[in-house]
Amino acid sequence: MSKGKLGIVVGGGPAPGINGVISSVTIEAINHGMEVIGFQNGFRHLVEGSDTHWRKLTTDDVAPYYTRGGSILGTARVNPAKKEEDMARVLKVFEKLGLTAFVTIGGDDTAYSGSQVAKRVGPGAPRAKPSDHFIRVCHVPKTIDNDLPLPEGTPTFGFETARHLGVLTTRALHADARTTGRWYIIVSMGRAAGHLALGIGKASASTISIIPEEFRDKPVTLESLSDIIIGSILKRKLVGKDYGVVVLAEGLIESIGDAGLLKALGEEALSHYGHLERDPHGHLRLGEIDFGRIVKDYLKKKLLELGQKVDFITKDLGYELRSADPIPFDAEYTRDLGYGAVKFLTSEAASQYGAVISFIDGRMVPLPFEQMIDPKTQRMKNRRVNVDSESYHCARRYMIRLEKSDFDDAAKLKQLADVVKMTPEAFRARFENSINEVPYA
Repeated sequence: MSKGKLGIVVGGGPAPGINGVISSVTIEAINHGMEVIGFQNGFRHLVEGSDTHWRKLTTDDVAPYYTRGGSILGTARVNPAKKEEDMARVLKVFEKLGLTAFVTIGGDDTAYSGSQVAKRVGPGAPRAKPSDHFIRVCHVPKTIDNDLPLPEGTPTFGFETARHLGVLTTRALHADARTTGRWYIIVSMGRAAGHLALGIGKASASTISIIPEEFRDKPVTLESLSDIIIGSILKRKLVGKDYGVVVLAEGLIESIGDAGLLKALGEEALSHYGHLERDPHGHLRLGEIDFGRIVKDYLKKKLLELGQKVDFITKDLGYELRSADPIPFDAEYTRDLGYGAVKFLTSEAASQYGAVISFIDGRMVPLPFEQMIDPKTQRMKNRRVNVDSESYHCARRYMIRLEKSDFDDAAKLKQLADVVKMTPEAFRARFENSINEVPYA
């Protein structure tokens, strides 16, 4: 006899390890006597009220995919909490199918969607009578961006695999840059935080990595971004190296913003690089804008004004990382997370609150949704790179970029100015504000 029915939904973009979570959740739930069903394509069909786009999952169905990339249930960026009528249709399907437990797998938006299911039919939801539909809910955090607010040092699954493969690609491009005497501009996925860009840049020994967090409260402009890169190029020229690799977090385009891009390029020019469209969650569709080409063309223009001709090649890193087979770290980690999800859902705690599943020092720690949601925005908080950490300071120490010491040393300042045939005073006025200095103790 079934001890309940557990449903699984995958939302957001793909990430290595999704199938590992689906597999481990399914096997552990079956071992507890539960029936498991997987909904196809996230919430896409559920918001339409469809009760047919699901499949019963068995151990034989999921076991072969434990170490494979992609998602056997698909995924979609559909937000069921955007409209109350959409959520009502979702919950009606859940009630019709007799769901007693629910696992969402995804990033910040999917976590928020799961929390809203818990808010309406989970612990703490108003119930007129004991027989009213009740579902235990938890969320397994997934994103290659690593930007969910898990405890310090705890990654989201998929990040380590994406970083690993990104590093292999970047190292190969670094060798090509050295061989051909040119610069690569690599744009790494990371809408809200620069973890992936910094992780790839640091582990591949790239020339420079730039993330939104380093600007702190300073405005980010296309000009300030290009000046940082130009400074790196000029310092490399001083030591006879005409090549390098720049890693940029794609979130820089949101930091610059629509207005900033229009101010720097003009509407007609910007239209040549794509369209400013937004997804159902209100985020810019960064994939619709060729940010790398914008930076490349702007850099070439600014360098020519300084009498410098530099060859650039752009490369976007992201889509080829998202559905890769997980490396052993993520394969093991997702098994822990799936097991932990079922352990929580079958515990007394799940009757009291919905939670995000986390592991700290090898132990499963459920983090209540209420702790993970910003009370002002009512959205999941973002974990950004801590630019005051030793880890970030270490990354900066090995980058080639203009530093305060370059301007304090009169001889070095003159050498840099001579490269672009400027006076030291003019060079200082142009580039000193671009250094974004970090302290060193």
